[in-house]
Amino acid sequence: MSEIIKVGMADLKTCLPPNGITTLGLGSCVGIALRDKNTKVGGLAHIMLPDSTVIAGQSNVAKFADTGIVELIRQMEALGANKRNIVAKIAGGAMMFAVNSRSSMNVGERNVEAVKKKLKELGIPILAEDCGLNFGRTVIFYPETGNYVIRAVGKPEKTI
Repeated sequence: MSEIIKVGMADLKTCLPPNGITTLGLGSCVGIALRDKNTKVGGLAHIMLPDSTVIAGQSNVAKFADTGIVELIRQMEALGANKRNIVAKIAGGAMMFAVNSRSSMNVGERNVEAVKKKLKELGIPILAEDCGLNFGRTVIFYPETGNYVIRAVGKPEKTI
């Protein structure tokens, strides 16, 4: 019987098939699902902020796009993943509050940009995304199949 592993806010977890991973309440946060296409080792990070260098003394690497993705890959490699075979799917990064769209207050958009930049730096392709708009998401990732299920209140469930 498979298990669904829960990832909290500013947290990350890895898993092996047939298990899945879920995180709730992605508003401006981004859920980064990584998967080794060959070994099916998977991981999910729930990042809150784009850049760890702007907050001094921060020890939670999972909170930030720049450090959380690197740590997730490190943990996946410890389970047998090969970075060359890792692919990504991302969701979240919503604008949850009405602000000027050019404002630095649009944390969701900044999070998505930071995630994409870091994945590109690491040579990890993004296969699919469900980002932006103005609603929160709950996601479930199944590394065995690569299915990333996205649920949002008042919207049909979708799989990317």
